[in-house]
Parts: sequence; C-alpha cells; structure tokens
Amino acid sequence: MAVAMAHENSPPPLWETIQAERIPMGLAQCLAAAFLFILLLGLTTGQRVVTVQKGPLYRTEGSHVTLWCKVSGYHGPAEQNFQWSIYLPSAPEREVQIVSTVDPSFPYAIYTQRVRSRGIFVERLQGDAVLLHITELQERDAGQYECHTPNTDERYFGSYSAKTNLTVIPDTLSAFMAPQALSHTEGDVVELTCEVSKSTVQHTHLSVGWYLLQGAGEQRAKEILTLSKDFILKPGPSYEQRFLEGGVQLNKVGNTTYKLIIRGVKQSDQGQLYCEAAEWIEDPDKTWKDISCNQTQKTWLAVLSQGRDLSVDIAAAEPSLSEGDTLQLSCVVEASKSSNFKVIWLLNDMEVARVDPHGVLTWEEEYEERARLGQLRAFKPSNTVYVFTISEVGLKDKGTYQCSVSEMKTPGDLHSIQTVVSSGIQVDVKPIESHLRLSVSTSTPQVMAGDSLLLHCEVQGATGPVSLRWWHLPPQQPGHRVLVAAMEQDGALSLGSAYRDGGARGSLRVQKESSGTFTLVIPSTLDENDGGQYRCEATQWSRGRNWTGKGEAAVTVSSMGLGLQATLRSRIATVSYGQSFELFCQVAASYALEEVPVSVRWLFQPSPPTGPLHELVQVLPSGTVVWGTAQPHFQGKAQLAKTDTSFRLHIHSALPANEGMYQCEVKVWRRNVLPLGQPAANTSSNAVGIKVVLPESKLQVATKDSSVEIASGNAAIECRIVFAQNNSQLAVTWYLLPPLADATPLQILRANYSSILEYGSEFSSPAQKSRFLSQRMSSNIFQLQILSANLGDRGSYYCVVEEWLWLVDGWYKLGEGTSGRTTLKFKLIERELQMEKTNHSISAREGEEATLPCHLQGALLPGSHLSATWFQVKSSGRDSALLSLQHDGTVEYPEERLAARLFLRRPSTGDFSLTLSSVERGDAGAYYCQLQEWQQQSEGKDWAVQALARSGYTQLTTIPPESTVLSRICSSPPLLNFILYLPLVLILLLALAVFCWYCKFRKSKKSNFTGWMMELEGSEDAKKT
Repeated sequence: MAVAMAHENSPPPLWETIQAERIPMGLAQCLAAAFLFILLLGLTTGQRVVTVQKGPLYRTEGSHVTLWCKVSGYHGPAEQNFQWSIYLPSAPEREVQIVSTVDPSFPYAIYTQRVRSRGIFVERLQGDAVLLHITELQERDAGQYECHTPNTDERYFGSYSAKTNLTVIPDTLSAFMAPQALSHTEGDVVELTCEVSKSTVQHTHLSVGWYLLQGAGEQRAKEILTLSKDFILKPGPSYEQRFLEGGVQLNKVGNTTYKLIIRGVKQSDQGQLYCEAAEWIEDPDKTWKDISCNQTQKTWLAVLSQGRDLSVDIAAAEPSLSEGDTLQLSCVVEASKSSNFKVIWLLNDMEVARVDPHGVLTWEEEYEERARLGQLRAFKPSNTVYVFTISEVGLKDKGTYQCSVSEMKTPGDLHSIQTVVSSGIQVDVKPIESHLRLSVSTSTPQVMAGDSLLLHCEVQGATGPVSLRWWHLPPQQPGHRVLVAAMEQDGALSLGSAYRDGGARGSLRVQKESSGTFTLVIPSTLDENDGGQYRCEATQWSRGRNWTGKGEAAVTVSSMGLGLQATLRSRIATVSYGQSFELFCQVAASYALEEVPVSVRWLFQPSPPTGPLHELVQVLPSGTVVWGTAQPHFQGKAQLAKTDTSFRLHIHSALPANEGMYQCEVKVWRRNVLPLGQPAANTSSNAVGIKVVLPESKLQVATKDSSVEIASGNAAIECRIVFAQNNSQLAVTWYLLPPLADATPLQILRANYSSILEYGSEFSSPAQKSRFLSQRMSSNIFQLQILSANLGDRGSYYCVVEEWLWLVDGWYKLGEGTSGRTTLKFKLIERELQMEKTNHSISAREGEEATLPCHLQGALLPGSHLSATWFQVKSSGRDSALLSLQHDGTVEYPEERLAARLFLRRPSTGDFSLTLSSVERGDAGAYYCQLQEWQQQSEGKDWAVQALARSGYTQLTTIPPESTVLSRICSSPPLLNFILYLPLVLILLLALAVFCWYCKFRKSKKSNFTGWMMELEGSEDAKKT
C-alpha cells in the first residue's frame, strides 16, 4: 500500500517524459533515478510501525502476566492510544475486544467485569509504550493478542497493529518442606530438605532458594543460598563469606530433593527458615521469565550457646590405604565454652594447611596446586569438628598426621590463650597394580538392517569403578572411529553425536549386567554402514593414572535392498469391454518379508501416454489404503488382496479408460523403529500392458462414386449410411479434394455426435460458413449444402463417418467409414461471353496499389445483367473467391480481411478490373475473374445464367519497399540514439564549460579585490609614517 501511495503522489512529468522517449541509460536516466530514489526515500520516512512482545509465550494459569506494545514512526500527539483484542482458538477469525486506553466502552461483556475490577488493565510506560496486565491468568485467556493504535497521522501509512500468541499451561510447580522446630548448639550442623517437582511439558528451568525470616513478619527475609535457573549457587549478602568457606552448602539429592547444610550454626541463624522454588521459561526474545513461584511452610530454628574447656583428638576413617584411595582425618575439639579456634594440620611435623578463627583456609605452597584441583580439602562441619581430606592419596602422603588447635580470645587476636596438639596418627599408603583384562563378544554377528545389535564387554581385574567407551570402526573409512556411547564411573551415560537421534536407531542403552559385564544395545541398525568392528575400551583411574583395556568384535549388517525385487504379471493382456482382469505383484527378498513393514503402490499410465505414471492406490504397512486422485474411477472398480508376499489388484468390468501400462512399487522399512520414517529400500516391478477391446463396429458407408452437375446456384452432396447400430451416434466430416492432381484433401466441416459444427481452416470465414452447411436428412442420409456455388467450389467431395458409443464413463469411437467421391461439375453453356483472356504479369511495390485487368469485349443480350467474381489461386489447389458482384448489384467479400483493400474499377462500362491497395508480400500469386450473364426468364420468375466466361491469369509479383535515409535511421537503434542524444551531450558540455569559466572569473575577481585592498592599506600606512 505504501508503494502504491508513493507512486500516486509522485510528480510524473520527468519520469513519463523519459519513458515516452525511451532514453537509454545516460545522464537523464541518472537524474531521473536519483530523483525517484530521493522521492521514495522521503516517502518511506515516518512510517508507523507497531511492535508487540514476540510470541509464542507460555504462562501458567493463575499467574500475573504482562504483554508490552509500542509504536514508532507516528505523527500527531506524543501520547498515543492503544487497544487490546484477542482472537480465541475456537474462533480465530473473530476479534474479541478487551481493553482500551481511550474508550471505556471498548471491552466486550466477557471482559467488562475484569477490566472494571482492575483484573485486566493497561499500564502506560511512556507516551508510545504500554504494558497489558492480566493479574490472574485464566485458561480461557489463551489466544492471539492484537495491539492496535488508532491513526493520528495525516494519511494511512505503515502498520497499525501487531499480534502475538499466548498459551496458558497448568501450574504444576510444587515445593514442600515439613514444618518443624529445631534446637541446636552453636557450632552444630543444621540440615534441611525441600522437595521440588514440576511436570510442565515445555522446556523450563527451576531455581530453588532458602530464606531466613527474623523478627516481625513484615520484615524482609534474608537470602541464605539460591540455586539459580542457570544452575549457579548464589549466596545472600549475609552468607557470602560463610559460603566461600564452605560453611553454607546447597546440594541436590536425587531428582526432586534439595538439601541446605549450615555448618557451625550461629546465633545469627536463629529464626524461621523456608524454601522458595520458581519455574522459568525462555521466551522467543531469548529472555527468561519466571512463570510460577511456590513457598514451603516455615521451620523454626533455635541456636543455643556453649561453655569452654579445650581438648583435641584426631582420628582417621581408614589409616591403611592404597594409591588412589581417599584419606579423611577428623580433628574433634572439646571446649567448655564456645570460643574462637585456629586449627593447623601437620604431616610429619610440617604444616600442611591452617584454618583461622574466621574460617579462612590457607595452604602451604607445595599443596596449593593439589588443593586447586580439588584433591585436598580442609573444612569444619561444625565449630568443634575440623575435617581434612585427600581424595587421591599417593606414596608421598604417608606419614604421621596431627592437628594443632589454638584458642583465641577474639578472632582478630594475634596471641592464643592456649594451644593443644593432638596425638599423631600413622597413615600408610601402599602402591597399587592394575590387573585389568577385557573381552568383547556379540550375540548378533550377522543381522539385517533394522535388526538390533547386542555387544557384550566383560571387564575383569578392576579394583574400582571403571569408565567405558564404545567405538564403531566403519570398514569404509579405515583408521576412522566413531563414538557410540560412553559410561562414566558414576554410571552417567552419554551418546555420540551420530547416535543421539533416537528416531534413527532407537534409544541406545548400555546395561550393566553384573559387576564387570556391560552390554551395548542398538535397537535398530540403520544400514550396511553400521557393520564392521565395534571396540570396547574400559578405563580404571587411580592417583592421576589410568589403565585401559581394549577389545573388538565384528558384525555384518546386510542391506534391506539385498535381493529385493518385484515381478508383475497378468494372466491375460487383452480383455474385452466389461471383462474383469487381475494383476499379481510378487515380491521376493533374501530375508523374511513377513517380519518387516511393507507397502505396495500401484501405478498406471493411460494409453496413449499423457505423462508419467499416476498413482492408483497405495497399501501402507498398517493396512491403510490410500487412493490416488489422478484416476478416481478406479476406486469403485478395484479390489486389493495380499497373500504372503504376493499382492493382487483385481479390476472389475474393464473400461477403455483402464487400458494402459501397470506397475507396482514396493517399499520396505526397518523393523523395531517407530515412526517408520523413510523406507530402507524400494524396488519397482516390470510394466505390464493391458489392452481393452471395444465392441466391434458394424458401420457401413456407401462407397460408390458419383457426380453432381449444376449450371449455377446451390449444390447438394449426399453421404449415405448403409448400416449402423441403433444405440450408436454418428459424426460426419466433409472433405473437398481440389481438381489439381497432387492436391491435398481440405476439411470443410465436421459435425460431431452431438451435432456441434467445426469448420476447417480454409472454410472458417463467416462468408464460407454461410455457404457450406451439413444436414442430416434422415437416419441414414447426411447432406452437404453448398449455397451460391462458383468455379472455386469445383472438385471431389466425400464424407468420413465415425460411429460413437456411450460406455459407462464416456463416449468411445468404435470405428469409421469413408464414402465414395462425388464430383461437382458446372454445365457448359453454349453461348460464351467475349472477354480478354490474355495472361498478364504485373509487379507492385509493397505498400502501393496494383490493378488486375478484367474486360468485357462483346455485347450483352437486352435486359440482361452481369455478375463478376475474382479468384486467387491457392497453393492448396482450391481457388479462393475474393470479391463477388452479384447480378442485382450487391457486392460480397468472402475474404472479409481484404474487404477494405479491394475495389472494382468501372463495372458499368464493362471494366471489371480489381484494384488491390496497400499491397503486401502475401498478396503475390495468380488471379483471374469470371463473368456471368443473367436474364430473367419472365416476369416474376428467377434469374438464370445465359452465358459466362473466364479471363486469363494475372501473375502478381510484390517488390520490397525502397530503403530511404530516414528508414535506415529508424531501423538502427544505435544510430537513432546517437542522433537524439548528441545535442543533449553538447548542451551539457557547453553548460559545464560556462560553469568552469564562471568559477574561474569569480576567483580572479576575488584575487584582484584582495590585491586592491592590500595596496590601499599600504598607502594608508605610508601616509601615517
């Protein structure tokens, strides 16, 4: 619409002038293009655009929903109005009005109450941007929302509304924590669990957070620790330091359980604790939106203070270890009062790590790297328990371990009140050796595509958990391997990129049959490329070292196209009309076809062929029959059947439309795969032709030759039917064979079985159609009427009769017969007119006129009139009448296209010469005229021909027009353009020269003026001195 309006408002003269003169690309076109570009650029600025929040959006029932809408490129007031409507899924074409910023009566009745109660309202963010609020989303609020801005511009230009889709989904988020009252002493460990679950169909994320509420209920709750939707732990400001020290943790236990752990609980932790879960969804604009939130009931936590007295004890979970094991040491501090402690861990009297009263952990330099990798940890689960762990012990970690505890008066003191060192505990580390052995086997060494593969990997001698890798070594790519699946030590399974699509090979599984036996299950092999070697790699890890065992097994996968072939046959190839026939499609393969999904598609090509084969019907593997649309008449006549691997198509009561080529196409799918998807193999059968023989025609047409002789006037040619079936219809076609020896028959007209006439090309003019008529005189006689016959109608006439029969679905031609020939002659009149019979040859230039001579030389009988007819000799052998002057003075033009160019010279004086104006190349040829003398027999009687004569032939030759200078220029576009644009180029060059001269003149004048001013200033200075 914008483009159309821009075109209507643009000033046309320059563009129309350039178009009319057809100026080629030059300066004028550049100027016009630049002008049009600037004009369009100007019109496209300021176009109104309405933008709405991108959809589709998913929001939960009962939630508070907002949708934004803004408008730009508008004219008028800065504060624009907005109207919101919805198109419900039940009536997607019907607009239901919701709320408007300008019209209080805008909402429909279904939304009126919610708008009045502010359940739905519009918040204006600024003059051209608003937010639609739905405070409590209902299921019926789902649909397509439209934001419309009423026009404030001078004209409509741009978009005035935008739409977005909103889908309402159930709120399935649940958060539960049993309410309880807990009492702990300072330094204890507090653990709370929260059950969070959801069953939303859409892809969503969860965030789970713990909060502490202290004092009055209206006080803001303090955030303890939150697992965000991005799976990042975020502590609250009050717990950030304790989180960094490991004093506050949030762990996910299982699928739905979240556990909060507070180590070394403090008096500041006292209050009401609760868990809050939120569900988040990613909108189309890549932002995340919380669509649901749920809080649990609150748990009361009371924290008691403790007394002071100091004793230290150290213990090991297991003092005798092997390489790779985990060492865990516990240092238990007993004091009569709660105090501040500094703990130092010692190995062979050398410091390893220390934890100050603030909980800050510091490692000795040689242990920092291992601590950074997570191999070393030191933390305190409570104020009286300190833990030191080495996840993968080595030989250098053996020795005597101690812990030193110093009691500090305040956390910042540099001097301790007392220090106690625990007794030493001896830790022994033994080196380990690997006895890993591995064997691979398969219970499916040879399978067909679609069958499942079972590969077994038995691991022996492993002293701990192992990780497993399955690889495929395709034979067509030597040295290349493809990851099939991987199972980590904790049992987590991941699939290779080529095997993640469950629709291709099904859901791959790695099953742990026993402590050391693993089975890889590929439910459905894809094709022969899935064959080859499969390798199993088992890896055992210990102390940064690993031991890997490998084994391989070979499998062969055969293609489903192997040996698949279809053979089509029929017991009979030629059937009579109304007879039934059967086609059998026999399918064979190198595997059991009964065990795989198979479909058969029957194809048909009518005879004669009109294009590719059409689909008749298809039988799907499920047994569903789908009929094609190209040949609908088959559906009621065809019967389908299946026996083992043979498919049968039975056609009842054959019709001519059933004649043609038949073919069957077979497709097979892999078993164990749903949905079926693309077929694994297909094949097409040979083509079988079926011929349908129509009932025999018994049509007989009289074949005896005859002649008809007339002097003038009308002629009648008969076509006689000797025998035809009573229930058939006849079509007759009339032909004329001109008298020339090598002439080709000309079709005059055809009357089909419905009596609809169709004239041949030589007889298609209105004058000819009015002279040649076909009539059925009786059940067995057809007659061709020739009105006002002339010499050009001479020749042999015959008819071709076709017998047609209606057969259920249409008319079919049974046969045809050709009649004998009837020669049309003109009687010779004893008296002949005297006229010039000399042959002439004239030339005429195209575009000029030519006169063809025809002169009467003798005298006429008293009371007689003359008629004259001009003929042109055609290449078909038939003389074509051009102009006819009747004896009553009327002139007829059988060739209407030439009427404006034909003129008789002076008929009153016996000069019947024909003048042909504006001669064309196609006018070349031979012409002659025929004169007839007519006389009325008596008063009131008809006129009769008394004498006639024919002139000699006049050969007309056309000459091409002369070539003039002007015609040469007009016929050469480059020369014409040069002449047209040379003056324009010269004018532009002259204008450019004038402009340059003008610029140079101004510059020279300015320099002269500057020099004059300098001279004037110099003279004034001289006067002063």
